[in-house]
Amino acid sequence: QVQLVESGGGLVQAGGSLRLSCAASGRTFSSYAMGWFRQAPGKEREFVAALSWSGGIMNYAASVKGRFTISRDNAKNTVYLQMNSLKPEDTAVYHCVADPVFRVGRMNPHDYTYWGQGTQVTVSS
Repeated sequence: QVQLVESGGGLVQAGGSLRLSCAASGRTFSSYAMGWFRQAPGKEREFVAALSWSGGIMNYAASVKGRFTISRDNAKNTVYLQMNSLKPEDTAVYHCVADPVFRVGRMNPHDYTYWGQGTQVTVSS
């Protein structure tokens, strides 16, 4: 069982930056692939980024590649999402996810077992 708690969301102007954090419970954090999804009002959940157990392999959605960076600190049981050059279309609730399996291309919400409650990110124009 893994519990995930996100933080770091907020209101930012277009072009600005935010860093989201996700604190995970459990002693086997380093055994889980971690990632982020987002959901805007009236839209389906959308894959943002994922990271392998060691942090050596990353996968990004095309819409955020080059602007967002996912990373993890296994000593702190925490995964991060650094978001730069934010756009109004990045506005959404961002959810941290975890799963024992990592494979590049796993971008379906059903691929991930554990979900956090989410943190709101609002980008104003």
